[in-house]
Amino acid sequence: MISSLLGRVRNLSPERAVIEVGGVGFSVFITPNTSSRLTMGTDTQLFTSLVVREDSLTLFGFADEESRQLFELVQTVSGIGPKVAMSILAVLTPEELGSAVNQENVAAIERVPGIGHKGAQRLILELKGKISRHSSLPIGHLPLWRDQLSSALVSLGFSPKEADAAIGLLLGSLQEAGEDATNMDISDLLKAALQEGGRGRLT
Repeated sequence: MISSLLGRVRNLSPERAVIEVGGVGFSVFITPNTSSRLTMGTDTQLFTSLVVREDSLTLFGFADEESRQLFELVQTVSGIGPKVAMSILAVLTPEELGSAVNQENVAAIERVPGIGHKGAQRLILELKGKISRHSSLPIGHLPLWRDQLSSALVSLGFSPKEADAAIGLLLGSLQEAGEDATNMDISDLLKAALQEGGRGRLT
């Protein structure tokens, strides 16, 4: 596994760089943001992730370790591969993605080409627990209503995972209806979440 490169920039474009290390040039896919930090003919360090396929070895490079870790993390989400993961990092910083996932801001994630509305919802649902434990990604606190709703569902017999899934389904329904959970009474949210959770347990 090639986890980093330290060498001279020999070729540079918004999406690719060639880094010469010990006389060998490594072609590395990068984001436009990373490209803007590099200068032709100067020494640089890139944190890298090697993606291995049956017919190819592809190296992806990042200006910091946090971005590299995020690149690998988002690929754990169903339907997201290296290309979409790079698109995410081209549009959102690690802090912005962490905040969007934590605050369940679908619109912010939809800005990424290739994600779409349902893809953004799935990313939030699958990364919610993982990204909160990802210490290098600074994210804010959970909304108060969500913490209260999760506690209420757990007290009614839901496991924490089931409660989180029910809330995720509820958010999808509210967003489709153009409603904001922060403006709703907790009792109404609980009733709706119980309905969503019940459907989730039957599927």
